Amino acid sequence: MKTLFVSCRVTDLDRSLALYAALGYGELGRVETGDGARLVILKFPDEPSASLELVHRPGDGPVDVGSGFDHLAIQVDALAATLERLTAAGLDPGPVQHPGGPQGPKTSWLTDPDGYRIELVEWPSGHPDGMTAADFA
Repeated sequence: MKTLFVSCRVTDLDRSLALYAALGYGELGRVETGDGARLVILKFPDEPSASLELVHRPGDGPVDVGSGFDHLAIQVDALAATLERLTAAGLDPGPVQHPGGPQGPKTSWLTDPDGYRIELVEWPSGHPDGMTAADFA
């Protein structure tokens, strides 16, 4: 088994798509589900398949993120360059943090239009892609 993708309901599809496009996501496809509802499937250019689905159901009203969903973590190659690009696109990423100390990953936080928190992570040089059991040894 494997996780296929994460799905988030959004209030304003165009506004959300602009933010996720600025992060580097590209649109893989759309599905119209009736009553104006749409699903937009996204992925990063180097990913082999979908990793994020935006669900827009206007009839359900505004999204209330609530307290159950915490955040989406996205690995970036160069955090400083990513933050510059996002700022130039009119977004407001947070400052660089070092949650694992100076030799650990660098992170920054961003919030999407509906309040979903996004953690941008740059692994230290030589760290394998993603998080594995070795990170907890």
